[in-house]
Amino acid sequence: MLDLYGEDRCAIKIHPEQRQTGTTGQEDMLSTNQTDRTEAAACHARLCAELHRHNRLYHVLDRPEISDAEYDRLFRELVELENAWPELTTPDSPSQKVGAAPAEKFSPVPHAVPMLSLKNVKSAEEFLDFDTSIRKNFLAREDAIDYVCEMKLDGVAVELTYKQGILTVASTRGDGSTGEDITENIRTLASVPPTLAPPFPPLLDVRGEVYIDLKDFQQLNRDQEDAGERSFANPRNAAAGSLRQLNSAVTARRSLKIFCYGTGRWQNGRHHSHLESLQQLANMGLRVNLEETVSVRGAEGVLDHYRKLLTRRDALPFEIDGMVVKVNTLDLQQELGTLSRTPRWAVAFKFPPRQEETVLEGIGLQVGRTGAITPVAHLKPVNVSGVTVSRASLHNWDEIARLDIRVGDHVVVERAGDVIPDVVKVLVERRTGTEQPIAIPTVCPECAGPVRKAETEVIPRCTNSHCPAQTIERIKHFVSRNAMDIDGLGEKQILQLIALGKVKTVADLYRLDKEDLFAMERMGEVLAEKLLQSIAQSKSRPLSRLLFGLGIRHVGIHTAKILAKRFTSLGALAQADADSLIKIHEIGGKVAESLADFFADPVQGQLLEQLREQGVNPTEEAVVQQNGLLTGKILVITGALEQMSRKEAEDLVERLGGRAAGSVSKKTDYLVAGPGAGSKLDKAQKLGVSILSEEDFLQMTQRGEDA
Repeated sequence: MLDLYGEDRCAIKIHPEQRQTGTTGQEDMLSTNQTDRTEAAACHARLCAELHRHNRLYHVLDRPEISDAEYDRLFRELVELENAWPELTTPDSPSQKVGAAPAEKFSPVPHAVPMLSLKNVKSAEEFLDFDTSIRKNFLAREDAIDYVCEMKLDGVAVELTYKQGILTVASTRGDGSTGEDITENIRTLASVPPTLAPPFPPLLDVRGEVYIDLKDFQQLNRDQEDAGERSFANPRNAAAGSLRQLNSAVTARRSLKIFCYGTGRWQNGRHHSHLESLQQLANMGLRVNLEETVSVRGAEGVLDHYRKLLTRRDALPFEIDGMVVKVNTLDLQQELGTLSRTPRWAVAFKFPPRQEETVLEGIGLQVGRTGAITPVAHLKPVNVSGVTVSRASLHNWDEIARLDIRVGDHVVVERAGDVIPDVVKVLVERRTGTEQPIAIPTVCPECAGPVRKAETEVIPRCTNSHCPAQTIERIKHFVSRNAMDIDGLGEKQILQLIALGKVKTVADLYRLDKEDLFAMERMGEVLAEKLLQSIAQSKSRPLSRLLFGLGIRHVGIHTAKILAKRFTSLGALAQADADSLIKIHEIGGKVAESLADFFADPVQGQLLEQLREQGVNPTEEAVVQQNGLLTGKILVITGALEQMSRKEAEDLVERLGGRAAGSVSKKTDYLVAGPGAGSKLDKAQKLGVSILSEEDFLQMTQRGEDA
């Protein structure tokens, strides 16, 4: 289950005028709401860290922990915050990115044309707002638009590159700019042609969705269980896990299919409409879902088709979670352009989540690494959209009070392709009088230690820093990929080491030897050697990784990087007081207070000293030049770069004191444009922004790096 629901939620109240314009113009309004930029920045940092974590779980690890609806809620909260305080938006914000960075085990593949995500709409009203916005605000027209409606498959987005009609490379979406090379795995799909039927263009990037039929998914899970392996939570996870196998023979056994839905580069191609381009893809032998792709006139045509498709949803042989709606005319698509992560000319019209009724049989309590105690609903098992559900999230005790939920209640649970369902409604009319209220815990369910709930928080916390549940979660967090990245130390291994008395704190990891590891189950010479090597390598991780890994409250990945660039050592940070910390850009009062409390704690001081004695010596981060070549300058990187990745270019900009923005505006000083720059280049030219080639950019920044 989730530790995330135990973390603090942002409680910033944004005035309606701020939501629309980014500012109220009235200082007393901010004062009245007790909402200042410092608190907004702290809230923004927490949301960014949370969303980055779930992006990685979903896109890279294929292990989502929250529902699409919960992710969308967090994302909308972030966007609302950035609309109110535009200066908080950074290139690293989830609002500026798609998916997550590719995993290290696959070679990176840059996308010449970024693979964007889609904005979601969830009701007829929201779609009508979208239609009105693009017609009146961007196209200045009153007449109806021709749209194309396509099924939104719940699968994995990929790109296939054909040169001279031959499949040369296949990649995942990744973070939208760079994906993972899955060419050998894609070649095993019977529905992906190795060569195209003529006539075909010299160069073609095809975008598609890889999925698995429901009957094949069910058989796959039966095979997994027979082999003693973990079954997949849903068809999307099965498709993602199958595509990202290191052994393509495994992928070949998984019955994956593809439907192609769009393109990136199309050399020497010119089409009038999106539907026409899909037809040409089909003519080349690519698998396109033309039977379920329809052209409609105006918003009413879209709403009518949506209603029809919704009635057919459960009869389809594969999972869909909505309908993709695109402006059909390509010239209009070009005119509408794109935002940093989404096109303006398309939306995902999501279906309502599936719901079922069941009974709340009990409440479980889960303790996270910060001591946060979260309630988990234990349900009478019920089948929700093909998955047996026996547990659901209740988030916190404020949510329990809001629902007025009691043990024994008949409840409605909701799942929309989700791993963890939510309890969304209590059927009060079904009560018999025997239902039992749910009390907030007064002692920790794991260690029986005291529990405290601060007035400003919604979650009670175990105050015993030696609580075994917290210890397990702290070590899991410390060794995770975004922290010290100790490969080979999963939950099972950590539990064994604790049970054997070999590990009580993260510092104990660095005292392990082969004899300690041999006491574990299924641990041989080779595995032990690899694990010890991984532990040794982690000693020199960057300072930001250690800061994040220590699990300091309110210090996520983004905040850790900010601190590591400001302080070159752990000792320097430990000596900083709260007042000096607050003065740092994006460090709020809660973060400063949390850091001060952490370094003042003698238990934590002892732990840090033990880590130092064991040779944990984090490397310095690249320091931002306070008076660098690009200080005060705003740059936008777009298109495909040849000598560095976009992330490396953006890091270089920030090292030289500049800001790497995600979109072009009047404030942009330079646009660095590689091949496939697209609409950002057009906008920069219209606004008179200075355009730099990659070579120009490298020559200019080289002077700054040498200074």
